[in-house]
Amino acid sequence: MTKVYPNTTTLVTSSPNGKGNAAILTVWKKSLLFSCNGFTVFDSKGDLIFRVDNYMASNKGEIVLMDAAGKPLYTIRRKRLSFGDNWLVYDGETAANPRFAARKHVNILNTKCLAHVSNYNKANEGTGGSGGCSSPNSKNVMYEIEGSYTQRCCAVLDKSRRRVAEIKQKEAVGGVGFGVDVFRLIVQPEIDAALAMTLVILLDQMFGSSRRLST
Repeated sequence: MTKVYPNTTTLVTSSPNGKGNAAILTVWKKSLLFSCNGFTVFDSKGDLIFRVDNYMASNKGEIVLMDAAGKPLYTIRRKRLSFGDNWLVYDGETAANPRFAARKHVNILNTKCLAHVSNYNKANEGTGGSGGCSSPNSKNVMYEIEGSYTQRCCAVLDKSRRRVAEIKQKEAVGGVGFGVDVFRLIVQPEIDAALAMTLVILLDQMFGSSRRLST
């Protein structure tokens, strides 16, 4: 079987304080558990760092991103009774006080933009509790995601329009291609790697072949 994790020998760790180099992760849209669907994420040494094992099997309408040991890092839940495609992101497995709000961008005049991510508390200030940003110019937006998820070519931009994370197709090895189920996630130090992977899951829910099957 073709090795899916990166061939690079340099291991770098992403941290949200802006120090260090970019982390190059390999994302495999497959769970390592039998009869489960999800994601498996490797670092540049081929070590498991993140996993999602309940991606389509959950009956609670939620997706849990875990570390290699199975500790919940973030839980994603679709926002109920809201206009548009809105999602909430919680720390661990908590069900209260969401950290982030994400909204699918729908605008025929700007097809490059895919989604916006806001701090949940700021997103609710003066918006009537909508839980998400309504325009790309909103001061509440923390990250804007552009590109094409189906082509695995996306960029996550911060407020200053800096690329803090990218999704790219993984290069073929020995003439064997990986398809869209194996791709690279390049994470800059300005964003936490777990949050960057959470954004990948959100994009897959919004634009992937299995969108909304977990809700």
